[in-house]
Amino acid sequence: MARSRPDITVPDLSGKIAVVTGASDGVGLGLAGRLAAAGAEVVMPVRNQRKGEAAIARIKQQHPGATLSLRHLDLSSLASVAALGATLRAENRPIHILINNAGVMTPPDRQRTADGFELQFGSNHLGHFALVAELLPLLRAGRARVTSQISVAANENAINWDDLNWERSYSGRRAYSQSKIAFGLFGLELDRRSRAGGWGITSNLAHPGVAPTNLLAARPEVGRAKDTAGVRLIRVLSRLGILLGTVETALLPALLAATSPDARGGRLYGPSGLGHLSGAPAEQEIYSRLRSHDDARRVWEISEELTGASLSVGIN
Repeated sequence: MARSRPDITVPDLSGKIAVVTGASDGVGLGLAGRLAAAGAEVVMPVRNQRKGEAAIARIKQQHPGATLSLRHLDLSSLASVAALGATLRAENRPIHILINNAGVMTPPDRQRTADGFELQFGSNHLGHFALVAELLPLLRAGRARVTSQISVAANENAINWDDLNWERSYSGRRAYSQSKIAFGLFGLELDRRSRAGGWGITSNLAHPGVAPTNLLAARPEVGRAKDTAGVRLIRVLSRLGILLGTVETALLPALLAATSPDARGGRLYGPSGLGHLSGAPAEQEIYSRLRSHDDARRVWEISEELTGASLSVGIN
């Protein structure tokens, strides 16, 4: 007997513009499809043009009336982030939904971004931080909902404050946790600063639980020539419906956080099943590592210093 999969109802998004990073495959592709099906115009910033075109073709096959467009974005390059920001600001169209979904996970060896940052910290957190700064006028104009995709890994390990770029001793797993903790702290601080400053932006967090996405799959560009044993096990358990979710269910927390009238800023949404690994999406308790306002302010200030991007420019 086929298991019943959880789902949510997405409100009518006609007239809304949504930007989804990492929308060329996996959870991001699913999010783009669901947003487009609800009537949103979806902008898909991607690193690989060919994959992006294939993603659009797949969505339009399912939803012929979907409105989608590609832009180029490499989150591991601040120049690329700035170029996308300049392009979208020149178009001067308010953004109503931003889902910061793209990410890289646990390269076996330490790698650096184009700007010299450890790859996961630089892409998962700093790249998205800079993107929000670049798009801030459009996000304010659209009174946007900003949903940042973190991970269950943000509930373990810590920020390596003395060596943010893991130059002295690299651990792929701990560096991944750090990137998601920093990103979560930023997402919550964005909501606090928006409310205090009247920016009109609502910022919250989501995590997908555990599902067979491509994060742990073979990715030669990050030094992983074949699938990890972990992703092979995840695929089996997901297929059998044991404990873990699917790509279709893993996208639901971010979809809920980004679109539901009941989803609030400064909150975390994730699967509600055992261990929050799968199940229907629901609000969850903020992870302990994300509760310190002092840590959030520190991450914000360090991120501005490292990226050269300011989220106070143009704020009255």
